[in-house]
Amino acid sequence: MKIEQNISRLKYLLEIYKITVDELLIMISEGLKVPLRKSDIFGNEIKLSHLKRIDSIFNKGLHFYLDPKSPEISKDASIFFRKSEFGVDLNIGARKIVNQFEEFKISLSAIAKLAEVDFKRELPVYSIQQNPKIVAKQLRKEFYPEFNSKPKEFLRSFIGKLAEKNILVFEFVETWNKKDKANIDGFFLNPNVIVLKRQQNSFRREIFTLTHELGHYLLNEEEVEQLDIQNLASHKISAIERWCNDFAYYFLVGNYDNQIEEIDKAVGSNDYYFEIIESISKNTHLSKIAMFTRLLFQNKLSRKNYNFIKVDLEEKFRLKQEEEKKKKELEKLEGIKSGGATPKPIQSPLLISTIQTAFFEGVISEFDVCKTLNIKPDKIESFLQ
Repeated sequence: MKIEQNISRLKYLLEIYKITVDELLIMISEGLKVPLRKSDIFGNEIKLSHLKRIDSIFNKGLHFYLDPKSPEISKDASIFFRKSEFGVDLNIGARKIVNQFEEFKISLSAIAKLAEVDFKRELPVYSIQQNPKIVAKQLRKEFYPEFNSKPKEFLRSFIGKLAEKNILVFEFVETWNKKDKANIDGFFLNPNVIVLKRQQNSFRREIFTLTHELGHYLLNEEEVEQLDIQNLASHKISAIERWCNDFAYYFLVGNYDNQIEEIDKAVGSNDYYFEIIESISKNTHLSKIAMFTRLLFQNKLSRKNYNFIKVDLEEKFRLKQEEEKKKKELEKLEGIKSGGATPKPIQSPLLISTIQTAFFEGVISEFDVCKTLNIKPDKIESFLQ
């Protein structure tokens, strides 16, 4: 069976995902005895089976390729048309995630406009010429939530604080069996969207990523990246990345930075000030490796000792993960149900309030509410109170 397609839409996807025709043909020919050719997919008509193979790569839904309207190739349509280079060589999984949230951002902005919800920026645009430590100290007064010893709850409160200033934060969750995992930790999309990868086993890393992306928001500099905590000690990263890293560190460490400043030299004889580092980590949600990396950057820790500490911390983390895995397996054998369901993304209060307003203004239906907030129809009343 053949159907008419809008070839411009396929070309649009190839440009977005930076995939060549030959690369696409290899992907969609997997498992076939006779590989598909360019003529098989670039005609005005295409076999439905071939189109389904194409959509198995892009997950846009068959209706996308049949729409006669040509997609908008403009800077407003996608960050991939606004920027050509990013902090990481984005794989197809990352590009799918970025494209998904770019489209969601555009859709939500349209809903907000119809519902007369104002998403205007409430903070000034900062410059890398401004001292990130001073900026962090100033903004802690507005954004730093009441401290919670549980990192996940602290993250939730932090997201809520940002919502008060019209900054939307979204999480995306990747299951263990996902084929194309995104090689990114987070990104900022102009004007007010921050997206984070759920770090179920390391909320401290996710908190740092959020604070780093808040730095990009403050500078109004879009970026998609995979954060390497060791870049805290790098002198080779860009001025923007250096500023965002410094801002994130000073924002999270707060007044505990005074204790870091008092450290002279972390060596074996003083146990690398491990007790102080561990105490600060518990009270700030900065990871221990992030603070040891800071000491390395300040020349208060040698590279050799840093590598020794890093390997030790990684091994302890690995053993902890193994213990938790064995515990779950034992509970399963004993018939104990574990809370092993797929984690649910934290939802920004700004998203919820916007959807509520749009519903009450008649802009969207109950179906749209359920779809946008990913809730079941029988739970809708609790979101509309």
